Amino acid sequence: MKYSGIGGQAVMEGVMMKNKSRYAVAVRKPDQEIVVETTEYAGMIKNEKIRNIPLVRGVVQFVESLVIGVRSLTFSASFFEEEEDIGSKDGKKEEFMTGATVAVSLLLAVGIFMVLPYGVSLLLGRSLSSRFAVTVLEGILRLLIFIGYVAAISLMPDIKRVYMYHGAEHKCINCIEHGMDLNVENVRKSSRQHKRCGTSFLLIVMFISILIFMLLQMESKILRFLLRLLLLPVIAGVSYEFIRLAGRSESRFVGLLSKPGLLLQKITTREPDDAMIEVAIASVEAVFDWKAFLEEPDGKKP
Repeated sequence: MKYSGIGGQAVMEGVMMKNKSRYAVAVRKPDQEIVVETTEYAGMIKNEKIRNIPLVRGVVQFVESLVIGVRSLTFSASFFEEEEDIGSKDGKKEEFMTGATVAVSLLLAVGIFMVLPYGVSLLLGRSLSSRFAVTVLEGILRLLIFIGYVAAISLMPDIKRVYMYHGAEHKCINCIEHGMDLNVENVRKSSRQHKRCGTSFLLIVMFISILIFMLLQMESKILRFLLRLLLLPVIAGVSYEFIRLAGRSESRFVGLLSKPGLLLQKITTREPDDAMIEVAIASVEAVFDWKAFLEEPDGKKP
C-alpha cells in the first residue's frame, strides 16, 4: 500500500477531501446534480517548521480539521435548507459562526467525554479506597460513553447516510492507495476501513488518556481535574503521531494496535451505494491527481 496523504470526512449528502492546503466538498443536491467547491486553506500557522514539530502538529491538525469540518458541513447543509441564499452570506459573520461552532464543539466534547466520566467516577468510587481503581473506573466510563454515543447516533436515519458517505470516503482512499484506478467498480470492492480515520484517532485519544491519567495519582481532586484539561493537547499530539505512523506503516505490531479503531469503524462507516461513490470520486479528483500518483514508484511519498 502506498501513502497518498489525502484525507477527508463525510458531510450531509457528500464528502470532503483534503490534500495539503486544498480541500474540496462534493455534494449531491436534491435534484441529483453533484456540485463541487474547492477551497485553499493555508491553516492556523503558516510557518512550516512550526507546523511540523512532533506533537505540536497533532494539535494544529486537530483544530484545523474541526474548522474545515464545520465549514464543509455548513456548505453541504446549505443545499437542504429552505430560503437559503448562499450568495448573500456575510464573510465575517460566517467566520465568527465557524469559530463559535468549533469552540462550542470542543467544550461539549470535553464536557461529555472528559468531565462527565471524571465526575461520575468520583461518585461511584466513594466506596473504593484506591485512587488507581477510581482512575481505571473513569477510563472505562469514558470508553463506554464514547462507544455508546457513536453506536446510538448510528441509529438515526440521517446519520446512517453520513456513515455511508464516510464509507465512500474511505473506500476511495483505499482504492488509490492500493494501486487501482479510481472508478465506481474498483471503489466498490475496496475496504471501508482505514487506519488514518478520525474515529481511530478519537479512540486512541481515549486509550492514551487512560494510560496517562493512571500515572496522575494525586491527592487533590481539583489538581487531578486541572491536569486532565492541561494534558489534552499532549494526548491529542501523541494520538496524532500514532495515527500518522499507522497510515505509513505495514508493521504487524502497528496493525495490531490499529485493530480497535478499525473495529469501531464497522459502526461509523456503512457500505455506500454507487451514487455516493460518484460523489466521493468527484471530491477526490478536485484536489488530487490520482493518475499521476499511481504512476509514481511505490517508494515515493508525496
